[in-house]
Amino acid sequence: MVDQTLIRNEVLAYAAALGDGVLKLILTRGDSLRGYGVNPDAPVRRILQGSPPATYPHAHATDGIRLFACATRLAEQPLLAGLKHLNRLEQVIARAEWQDAEHAEGLMLDMSGRVIEGVFSNLFLVSNGLLLTADLNRCGVAGVMRAEILAQAQTLGVPVAVADIGIEQLRQADEVFVCNSVYGIWPVREYAAMRWPVGPLTRKLQGIVRALLDI
Repeated sequence: MVDQTLIRNEVLAYAAALGDGVLKLILTRGDSLRGYGVNPDAPVRRILQGSPPATYPHAHATDGIRLFACATRLAEQPLLAGLKHLNRLEQVIARAEWQDAEHAEGLMLDMSGRVIEGVFSNLFLVSNGLLLTADLNRCGVAGVMRAEILAQAQTLGVPVAVADIGIEQLRQADEVFVCNSVYGIWPVREYAAMRWPVGPLTRKLQGIVRALLDI
């Protein structure tokens, strides 16, 4: 069992010492011998990793980004769906597909062609006033910023939905943006032959998130 009070105190102490930067907490099941068996008595291993502040071009947030069309697909595994676990090989392979500066992120589909997420972000659409993000019950990572944006939208009275998203829905969206807990929200302006403006709901949520992250 993880002592949440202990972890909270460690994180706060490390954050105070780190100052500006990014703090990552990793929990593992602890030491074990070879093989897949789990030692139920092994203490949980806690790893706190501090990094300098992340730097991205200012234009990503102001002008929006272009998404790369990743060929790598996300496999469906409901037991792992939503979790941010350490087996992220699909994302590693997908990120290796582009090296140019024209694409700030990549879009990942699942094996059935559903729109799921970015390589290191979650994806939102705005269609006729509805804020929509992908159902992550089969695959994908349910990021903390995704949850925060859904909560903030509901506070604003914006209708939200979590559902399967097809390519045609993406094509017909009024606004598209990606998010994560480090940079907040980036509007998406292009993907393949699709184009979108930076819309008013994206800007409104972007301002709220920027205040939360103090960026």
